[in-house]
Amino acid sequence: MKLMQRLGYYLGGFALGLIILAFFLSGKRTSCAYGPEARVLKNINSKPFKYSNAVLKEYDTTTVKSLIEKGDVNFSKSTPRQEPCGIYLIESKIEDKEIEIVVENCDSLVKINNLSFK
Repeated sequence: MKLMQRLGYYLGGFALGLIILAFFLSGKRTSCAYGPEARVLKNINSKPFKYSNAVLKEYDTTTVKSLIEKGDVNFSKSTPRQEPCGIYLIESKIEDKEIEIVVENCDSLVKINNLSFK
């Protein structure tokens, strides 16, 4: 078998595998959260939120949730290994103002402790 025939069989099988994979994964909520920041934000957004009264006086719950979804985790100011709940500082922007959100990530609940402008 010549090299071109082998290459043709390989590419044909590879294309068929991609089509089958696309068929099985279509409609499923799959994501690729490989980086540390993406994993933390995905973990935080998958749990129910509990807001402190100070946060609710500033903004409504949908605004805070969207700020957390689009924010960046500042690991140098966070204490993720603290027991029983890790504390993360999430930096985000609203109306060209930078906001810092302090989040307490527990096993079954996320507590939004503080929301302040930089």
